[in-house]
Amino acid sequence: MYKHKIETHLHTCTVSKCGHLNAKTLIPAYKEAGYEGICVTDHYNRNTVDYLQLDLSNKDGLLEQFLRGYDEMCEEGAKYGIRIYRGAELRFDECENDYLFYNWPDDLLRDMDKIMKMSIVEFSRLARETDAFLFQAHPYRKKCTPAIACYLDGLEVYNGNPRHDSHNERAREYADQFGLIALAGSDCHQTPDIACAGICTEELPANDAELVSLIRAKEFELMIPTAED
Repeated sequence: MYKHKIETHLHTCTVSKCGHLNAKTLIPAYKEAGYEGICVTDHYNRNTVDYLQLDLSNKDGLLEQFLRGYDEMCEEGAKYGIRIYRGAELRFDECENDYLFYNWPDDLLRDMDKIMKMSIVEFSRLARETDAFLFQAHPYRKKCTPAIACYLDGLEVYNGNPRHDSHNERAREYADQFGLIALAGSDCHQTPDIACAGICTEELPANDAELVSLIRAKEFELMIPTAED
């Protein structure tokens, strides 16, 4: 029975420039909505660098600053019994595409300038040397284009953000055509986005590695609102 609700796509105002909500607001709201897990996927891009005023010439401490939102979510989540998973939403300098990334080792994302200068082709090869999971967010949103499928593990086929037309039906067609794992997420930035979508699992993963293992095995159901909702 699929009973554990997990948010796969969420941003904090602590790290993401476009975020409006912090852990003290997000965690109680997700608890009320019945969620037991949240993937924190703050933006890992040039806007975040500017927002946090990061000095990319010295990579010491960069990752720790990027993870401040995740750390706050972990602290608050522990009070409410919500498990927090560590993610990131990557954007490379080559284009406006965004990629959600789970179960990554610290060293992989420590040098932010080096990572952002990579192409998706280069980064995909690097990511696959680890047990990380890489999938594209809202591939048909304005200014985005679907990456070549062989460089992805999955695709966000439902993005719940109400301020964008993500053409979710086209994303579903692309995932089906190329056999990519289909995921859904709220893309939470503001109050109206809270608990709009996600996945539902039979067991609640204990950590990032278990979450990715469960996703790869397709042991989940998509939580997507119906027309009646």
